[in-house]
Amino acid sequence: MTVEQGMRSPTARILPLLLLASAPALAHPLAPTLLELRELGDGRVAVSWKASLLQVPGADVAPVLPARCRSAGSPRSVTDAESITRTWTMMCDAPGLVGEAIGFRGLGDAKIDGLVRVTLADGRLIRGVVRADDPLISIPEPQRHFDIASTYARLGIGHILGGIDHLLFIAGLVLLAHGRRSLLETIVAFSVGHSLSLALVVFDIVRVPSRPIELLIAFSVFLLAVELARDPAAPPSLPRRRPWALALAFGLLHGLGFADALRDIGLPPGGAALALVAFNVGIELGQLAFVGALLVILAGLRQLRINWPRWVLRVPLYTMGSLAAFWCFERSAALVR
Repeated sequence: MTVEQGMRSPTARILPLLLLASAPALAHPLAPTLLELRELGDGRVAVSWKASLLQVPGADVAPVLPARCRSAGSPRSVTDAESITRTWTMMCDAPGLVGEAIGFRGLGDAKIDGLVRVTLADGRLIRGVVRADDPLISIPEPQRHFDIASTYARLGIGHILGGIDHLLFIAGLVLLAHGRRSLLETIVAFSVGHSLSLALVVFDIVRVPSRPIELLIAFSVFLLAVELARDPAAPPSLPRRRPWALALAFGLLHGLGFADALRDIGLPPGGAALALVAFNVGIELGQLAFVGALLVILAGLRQLRINWPRWVLRVPLYTMGSLAAFWCFERSAALVR
């Protein structure tokens, strides 16, 4: 049979159509396999294993579970058009799944990845993607109290020292207060205010949207700059007479901003209260360090005994107000996007 005759045969005409029809299937990646474990208490662990019905011939994928765990009943299977899901319960002695390695074998032959999701009795969720070259994940021990406290204290210090708007407001409070007692009352009032609102939001007692709060924080810095720029010969306003009252009111506002940052970071299961306290302590430590550095700088400038022109003294205040005004416009624009 010549080539031309072969091309005229029914099989030759159908073969290209079959190849075209099968091309999407050949190009479609094989679905990963999924293993879910959930600790139920009393040593019981619910297991769910989902695998695709489309597999590489000869592949033998199976979950790798702790050897000391034993099955506590026959598995049940549910099949749909694309996959089969097997569920069963197993018994694991204390300490449950902590410290164990979990994953899959046979991923290399199957040319797929595996997804592992483990929900522990202490509320922690462990998730990971395992591959042929790294087929297991280890279930870590829960964080120690010291680790939680040190981690969140560092986060608190970093947040306050990295927040220029918060630092400018604190600097304004230092300039607004007159005398050591007034300064102490003002700083304490600010701390009480932001600690209270931080706790209320983190424990979901109060819910507020973040963007309006960020705008109001910028506005508080602007108002404080305007107050500091007033003519010293003018009759003293309420913020001048009672700077602690201003610090307390706006401290509540700034605490909502701190809470938004902590909410983004997240709290560890079983250690939320400790993490909140440590984060707030970190904010206080960073705040005190900043106030101390500012007081040293101001004391050093006074020792120079230079008769500064009035406009020089106003430059920091106008800079503070200009930055705050810019933030107000910027954050207002973000509200309408």
